[in-house]
Amino acid sequence: MITASALLGAIAVLLAWPVPLALARSHWPARSPGVALVLWQAIALSGGISMIGSLLLYGLIPFGSPLSQGIVALGGDLRTGTLPSGTSFTHVLALGAALLLGTHLLLNLLATFVRAERQRRRHHTLITLLSDPLNGQPGMRVIDHPAPVAYCLPGAGHSATVLSNGLLRLLDADQLRAVIAHEQAHLVQQHHLVLLAFKSWHSALPWFPIANRAENAVALLVEMLADDYARRVVDDHTLARAIALVGFALAGFAPKRTSEADALAPAAASASLTHEVVSAKPEHPAYQVMPRVARLVNPAQPLRHAATAGALTVSAMLLAGPALILFGA
Repeated sequence: MITASALLGAIAVLLAWPVPLALARSHWPARSPGVALVLWQAIALSGGISMIGSLLLYGLIPFGSPLSQGIVALGGDLRTGTLPSGTSFTHVLALGAALLLGTHLLLNLLATFVRAERQRRRHHTLITLLSDPLNGQPGMRVIDHPAPVAYCLPGAGHSATVLSNGLLRLLDADQLRAVIAHEQAHLVQQHHLVLLAFKSWHSALPWFPIANRAENAVALLVEMLADDYARRVVDDHTLARAIALVGFALAGFAPKRTSEADALAPAAASASLTHEVVSAKPEHPAYQVMPRVARLVNPAQPLRHAATAGALTVSAMLLAGPALILFGA
């Protein structure tokens, strides 16, 4: 069991820093955001299982193997109030850490879900009271706000896409269709659940640098996935102009006329904007605008079938490997 524990510990270390760091710095995820999203989820889940499993196996060494027998022996010793010979403080500490970490992650996920659900219900109530349907469409709501805002509110049977008057004034008809298709993609593909899991991970381990990096990377990937859905409705340049107009208006730039909007996308793609935009932090609206517009203005081919199969195989191995090591110990 000590070998399995060490192996899981090594996997946990690799998935806690160097592997996700390399993925976050890679350029290929923009070509196939869906594949990259699967890989990010596999890294997060496998890393958590490996970390908890390594501590659990080390702590169960005095209780015998395999894992199931060790857990049964631990339960029996806890009932009798005794510990087997050879049990050290480090074994007890490892068991306690595995229990605390696993419980902390699960409870934090539950708390994040409950909190998000309450916020969504409250927001739905406010939107119903303070907005109007768009052209008589119940699923589209318009709020009276000068800023160009568009977002989706998921919910069981009562999802909504919310637009502002500022957005309707800023965009032309085709650009508005692009934004609506983008927001509806978030609802159809249930992106809020993916974001919720990574938000929970970051909330549970705020001191863990890669948790924040992973949340930002996944947030960008789901935006790219929604963009790909919108590309079925409008052409790439129309979508790029809509993203640039909304993003830079929120970032504090004055809205451009339609004739000037064509210049925004290439400018963003070439990173020739002001220092404020180029050096934007992850929470800055321009942070996601730059790469999204760039991939639309200069589209790259998706990953080849072999590369896609390889990435998905790695994801499957990341999920299955720690589980096989854990239960085979």
